[in-house]
Amino acid sequence: MSETVQESPAVAEATDSPATDESSPEAASAEVSNTEALLVQEGDIAGDYLERLLDLLDYDGDIDLDVEAGRAVVSIDGGSDLEKLVGGRGQVLEALQELTRLAVQQDTGVRSRLMLDVAGWRAGRREELSEMGRSSAEEVLKTGQAARLRPMTPFERKIIHDAVAAIDGVHSESEGEEPSRKVVIFKS
Repeated sequence: MSETVQESPAVAEATDSPATDESSPEAASAEVSNTEALLVQEGDIAGDYLERLLDLLDYDGDIDLDVEAGRAVVSIDGGSDLEKLVGGRGQVLEALQELTRLAVQQDTGVRSRLMLDVAGWRAGRREELSEMGRSSAEEVLKTGQAARLRPMTPFERKIIHDAVAAIDGVHSESEGEEPSRKVVIFKS
């Protein structure tokens, strides 16, 4: 999956500036600081958007903003109604995440990779999928037969791939087209 990311004017200015030596530690540090500042800005925009949404729906929830692994991460926790924002198998959450990314893009002009979690659903799902990836990989090692898992979202597939990569003797690939794309685990 290839994604084109548009560079914001602030990052372009910081990286194209002739006054700094791009190979210096100071230049690298400034670029990291600018990138982190842009991610914090993304989180703030997303937080404001989601807060307005929660107010419109009259749902209670606390919004937490963070930056992890080069992306803004926004979590909504607290209210009893929040499960409705997750939906079956996270479908509502995926749609809400995409709408939030679009709101950020509209404000910044840059495509966002923001990750949204509601009521800890992604964290719980991550653990569940990691276990599924490990157990499926162990079964492939035992039987030698490839395992084709059910269709999954990109978020889910990445977690499976990461779990399989941690086990020697097996590897995984994605096959098919969205929304029916699935992970296949093979013995190496």
